[in-house]
Amino acid sequence: MRHPSRRTRRAAAALTVSLIVTAGAAACGPEDNDAKSGGADGDPQKGGTLTVLNAQPQVDFDPARLYTSGGGNVPSLVFRTLTTRNREDGAKGTEVVPDLATDTGRPNKDATVWTYTLKEGLEYEDGTKITSADVKYGIERSFAAELSGGAPYLRDWLIGGADYQGPYKDKGKGLDSIETPDERTIVFRLNKPEGEFPYLATQTQFAPVPKSADKGTKYEEHPVSSGPYKVVRNENDGERLVLERNEHWSEKTDAERKAYPDRIDVRSGLDSSVINQRLSASQGADAAAVTTDTNLGPAELAKVSGDKDLAARVGTGHFGYTNYIAFNPKVKPFDDPKVRQAIAYAVDRTSVINAAGGSSLAEPATTYLPNQKSFGYTAHDHFPAGESGDPAKAKELLKEAGHADGLTVKLTHSNAKDFETSPEIATALQDALQKAGITVELEGLEDNDYRDTIHDAKTEPGFFLAHWGADWPSGGPFLAPIFDGRQIVRDGANFNTGFLDDKSVNDEIDAINKLTDLDEAAKRWGALDKRIGEKALTVPLFHPVYKRLYGKDVRNVVISDWTGVLDVSQVAVK
Repeated sequence: MRHPSRRTRRAAAALTVSLIVTAGAAACGPEDNDAKSGGADGDPQKGGTLTVLNAQPQVDFDPARLYTSGGGNVPSLVFRTLTTRNREDGAKGTEVVPDLATDTGRPNKDATVWTYTLKEGLEYEDGTKITSADVKYGIERSFAAELSGGAPYLRDWLIGGADYQGPYKDKGKGLDSIETPDERTIVFRLNKPEGEFPYLATQTQFAPVPKSADKGTKYEEHPVSSGPYKVVRNENDGERLVLERNEHWSEKTDAERKAYPDRIDVRSGLDSSVINQRLSASQGADAAAVTTDTNLGPAELAKVSGDKDLAARVGTGHFGYTNYIAFNPKVKPFDDPKVRQAIAYAVDRTSVINAAGGSSLAEPATTYLPNQKSFGYTAHDHFPAGESGDPAKAKELLKEAGHADGLTVKLTHSNAKDFETSPEIATALQDALQKAGITVELEGLEDNDYRDTIHDAKTEPGFFLAHWGADWPSGGPFLAPIFDGRQIVRDGANFNTGFLDDKSVNDEIDAINKLTDLDEAAKRWGALDKRIGEKALTVPLFHPVYKRLYGKDVRNVVISDWTGVLDVSQVAVK
């Protein structure tokens, strides 16, 4: 998986979002309370250089091509969008707030038309005015084949989006469903009601792009900044990214980004162990360093926990993410609900969590939705296995299903050492199911083969490990891609692994999508999750917890439940 900021609907399958950061009960903020207030040095101050040490390079640094959650971490320093995530600790951080726009959007009665007004005084890094036409153009160029990679929703949601090929091929006025009646007003006309459009408007595709500066695939080398920082160096496709202040950004128009450091130096391509060693030592520039994509592993966490000073420099976060068992009910014996239920009862979540790194890095899951309010989390456990499984109940169900003498099945997993879909998790399940008379043969695939296999309707196994992360903190992008029958893809990447096509489920998804009251929508998503859970098409296993070190001179650590990781837009350095 990748880091939370980049983990998303289709990316999530591989994932992360480099934010991967991924995935609990209410998320906690950083463990170092002094860091939040500035510590012994008082309030956070402007100045200095923040270093970011990452494993994965910040590739495709073009707002059209980035697939982020909430606008991403480093990208949101350069690209402002119509809305953005609230930059606060914990659950408050799951809220959508205005960014370039004056509000989070004004829907018509059935949420098929959304209108935004840009704030006054918005400028690019060169001092030119940001207009609604620039936002429209930025969105339109994301439809170009050569700039693919971003979130797919606009192609599905906008009227005419499915056939539009972007401004390079379409030399006309662009998408008619995006209107700009004046320099500050932009109107979106949708195919169907979408009450969560304000969440989508946090994606980088909503960043303004001046048409005169567009250089197609080369735009990523120096994208024009609308945020507090501008790109001054981009080496080896994001392996080294240096940002400096955009003097034309004004905090008067941006209540979210604090922009304390003068300079941000992003260095990638580093081994995760090296990153954690450097952050631990905090020598030289590394004292003012953070990571946006590297967690502490079990062994590293044990070492850090034994050192009071290091333990005070660990940020803890949760991102909307679930690791689970998936079944293909078209493959025997998983076509029998009782077999799927038997496996659910047999699962030993304690051993699975130990395999994932222990209780500090994983929390048990019995619901598909993450256990956060914004997703609509509704506690339920349809097949209670307790902490260590219920093999007796599993055997009882197997007998009812005609397998009194036991059963042999194959479990497909990835060979990647990700502590999620990897051999450690598979082996823990193998041991637990053996106690219920289920012999599990393990099929480990290299990561690319694993992803291709489980997301192809023609090759999907009957029993495999999977995971899913949120494009934004709501039940919609969590449940719909996995359980909406209209999203089953026969030729291409399919994520509805249970091939569920239940009209009542599809209709409820449509009904919830009409709601613009996000709290009410969350309750409905939770109820739908509970209802779908009875079908035993998945067995939720755990939600990951993110533990990340930061340098000793880092101040003002903010970790929201939207991203689960330290927000670089809030950080100050000593």
